[in-house]
Amino acid sequence: MRWLTGWSTGAPRAGAPAQETPGAVAPIAARALWTGPNPLWAVGDWRPEEIRLATLRPGAPAAVTTGPAAPDPVEDTPATVRLAVLGHCGASDAELAAGLAAARGGAVRHLTAWPGSYTVVLRTGTRSTVLLTDLAGARPVFHTPWAGGTAYATAALPLADLIGAPIDTGHLAARLACPESPEALGTGTPYLGVQQVPPGHALAIRGGRPYLAAYDDTGDARQRRGEAPAVRELTRALLESVRSRVRTPAPGPAGGERARLGVDLSYGTASATVALLAAAVPLAPAPGPARAVRDRAAADGDAAPGPGPAGTAARSGAVKGSWARAAAPDRAGPEQLAAVTLGETEAPATLAPDIPRLRHTVLAPDPATLPYADLRADPQDGPLTDEPGPELVAAARAEARFGAGGTDHLTGYGARQVLDGHPARLADLVRAGRPRELLPPVAALAGADRATAGVLAGALRTPLTVVRAAHRLSRIRYADALDDAAVRLTLRHGPDGGGTAGARSADDLAWCVPGPAARWLSDEALSAVALRLRLAAREPAPVEPPGARRARYALYRHARGFRTLVHAAEQPGQRLHAPFLDNQVVRAARLFPDDVRLQPGARHALLRAVLTGAGRTDLPPDWGRGPRPDRTAPARAGLRLAADGLAELFDAPLLAEAGLIDLPAVRAGLARSADPGAPLPPGTLAGLAELAATELWLRRVRARRHGACWTGLPPAHRPALAPARFA
Repeated sequence: MRWLTGWSTGAPRAGAPAQETPGAVAPIAARALWTGPNPLWAVGDWRPEEIRLATLRPGAPAAVTTGPAAPDPVEDTPATVRLAVLGHCGASDAELAAGLAAARGGAVRHLTAWPGSYTVVLRTGTRSTVLLTDLAGARPVFHTPWAGGTAYATAALPLADLIGAPIDTGHLAARLACPESPEALGTGTPYLGVQQVPPGHALAIRGGRPYLAAYDDTGDARQRRGEAPAVRELTRALLESVRSRVRTPAPGPAGGERARLGVDLSYGTASATVALLAAAVPLAPAPGPARAVRDRAAADGDAAPGPGPAGTAARSGAVKGSWARAAAPDRAGPEQLAAVTLGETEAPATLAPDIPRLRHTVLAPDPATLPYADLRADPQDGPLTDEPGPELVAAARAEARFGAGGTDHLTGYGARQVLDGHPARLADLVRAGRPRELLPPVAALAGADRATAGVLAGALRTPLTVVRAAHRLSRIRYADALDDAAVRLTLRHGPDGGGTAGARSADDLAWCVPGPAARWLSDEALSAVALRLRLAAREPAPVEPPGARRARYALYRHARGFRTLVHAAEQPGQRLHAPFLDNQVVRAARLFPDDVRLQPGARHALLRAVLTGAGRTDLPPDWGRGPRPDRTAPARAGLRLAADGLAELFDAPLLAEAGLIDLPAVRAGLARSADPGAPLPPGTLAGLAELAATELWLRRVRARRHGACWTGLPPAHRPALAPARFA
């Protein structure tokens, strides 16, 4: 796990113990990026090119450095401005310097407009620090009060370790019951006392006190454009995101060699689009052995081999005045990208033919890569992620897929949430006075239900159900909607994820929808979450339309899951990339009108238009329309193979100890899911994955040694769970 941390001190608390003084505590194995009253550290396996610092002092131009460096020996003054950009950022040194200069006046939005995925930390003087989150939530920021000031980090676990925070059972109940509802989750985390900065917000710490402010509009309708300009902007943004990752990969394990590149194919148009764009990016030839030796010699200050005076490198003759040429130019063929699929034998139909850059790598089905594979060994031996998530139970499967890809592995994660029209956006069309634009999406749902549930359901029941739900969501008051959701949650009347496509879309047409694990929570936990909803109903109603708000928080949940997947499956030195979650791609997708998003097959059409704009005009006519593999079969097979491990996991679970789950119902659900002949609603497997992953995470947190992130903390024993409290 890679994370940044630091703090901003205020007035020291009277009688504070020594371990709560900044001078006595520091993160373990950290690189100091700057020191002083507001220090900043980078912890973990950061690559040199992922750490970029810019410093601006009065009367001098901005100095930009790349890679870890010794702290600046010159003492900062109130006029000194520092900028740290950590992660994959496609900005040049000149752009960083210009961005730092512009940020002196207080503007920060431009610092989030560069290609890539990164975290920005801005320090002005010696007492003011600003941290910027991304728009999707894949790079969050957390903070907590500490030592009379505020400590912050890009991971919640180190902050919980710093203050000795127990697990917040009330927040865990809200995550399991309503994972996409900000009214239930708030800004809390699974650790009591640690707060999260919402995506698209800036955390400003002045004199030790935190302040939150949004730096980006979440989707003003006035900024939206027509379909053609929006497609051009999406094409530009996605091309820049992919190019910045493919053109500048990290150096490989051997000096001078380029790291292996890979793309992930999930038989979807999103991952195929990323693969095709990556394959079209021209690469400079990888340096050969002779050039690698010369580069290392030049970096070390030694004499370079080859003709010429000692201490000078052999010249190529390309520059005027050159007197020598290299003995043999370095040549390399086009580098191939490993396109990985798991358990399939044929190339995906979403790929166009004749792509020499892509090498299709097929991983044969292996019981060791099925979901829940980690439960067949000691569950506590697995990775400890920052937060729980269903990705934990599929970590072995993801690790095998990513390991076969490359040191830099590009994925299509997030495209559905960024580009698709959430069903709740149908209500936005009604609110905007455009009910006629409901016809194409409703007709598509009716056609799908006609093929699976009969003519009556497709021609009559589906249109009436969906249109009625859209009109109801467009008219209902926010407070009434949350009160109604609280009642339905308490009475266990939430959707089960089954039924026709029209019925599932109608269930999504609400301000707040229970998650798949809600059916197995205890009555006490459901009542506590319902109380949170009722309290939120007394707050002012959001000005954002319900459909746009639901879509935004669905994106946040998916980005949170991707972050958990990275923590669980990414190997040291490896990087998993999700270009669709980059700020500039998210902003470009916001330009599309709702009616364009809601057209049948909109995402496939948009991605096809992106590839056409990028020069890929040879896609087959049925591109994106092929059958998708069965996603439930591996999960059910993994449940059967891990039946003994799951039985042991839920023999005396911590979730039941905290009063969060109805244990007999959970055991019955596991037994039914492991039975290959028992029919299951679609939401059953997802809900069980949430519960199993949360239980795994709780056990690993409890087994973790206190103070593993910091030096200077006293040894202390604290329970993995706080006393049962849901308020």
